[in-house]
Parts: sequence; C-alpha cells; structure tokens
Amino acid sequence: MDRHQRLLNRILDGSHLANIRFDDVRALLARLGFEERIRGSHHTYRMAGIVEKVNLQPIGSDAKPYQLRELRKTLQKHDLRRV
Repeated sequence: MDRHQRLLNRILDGSHLANIRFDDVRALLARLGFEERIRGSHHTYRMAGIVEKVNLQPIGSDAKPYQLRELRKTLQKHDLRRV
C-alpha cells in the first residue's frame, strides 16, 4: 500500500485527523483528480461530477482537522476510497 492510500485510509477512518501534513493532503487530492485553486491561504478543490467544493487551509505545516472532517464526508459520499 503506498503512502497516498495510507493517508486516504487515515482520513476515511476519521479517528486521527490531527497532525496530517497539509502538503500530503494536497498531493492526495491531486492524485484523486481534484483541481486546485488558490486564493491567499485558501486552497479550494473541485472535481468533475462532485458538486461540493473542498476548502483547505494550513495551520503551520498541518491541515486543519475540521476541514479534514468535511473532506472525509465528501470522500465517503462519492465513494472515493482508492487512489
């Protein structure tokens, strides 16, 4: 299992969303096919066929846990479980 799949599994599990590196989440979303748009510190991700936007911001070098919970809901809703 590669590092992207391990990270995806960790996010989908939802029990350890603190201390996840922001750059790792960005790489995961790019690998899943999301397109990134950056405005200031806000990184917005969209994907064809998915209505919801995913918004992420770094807090230091990590992603904000509450935004990872929102990402988790989107990934589960659209059954994105494989990288």
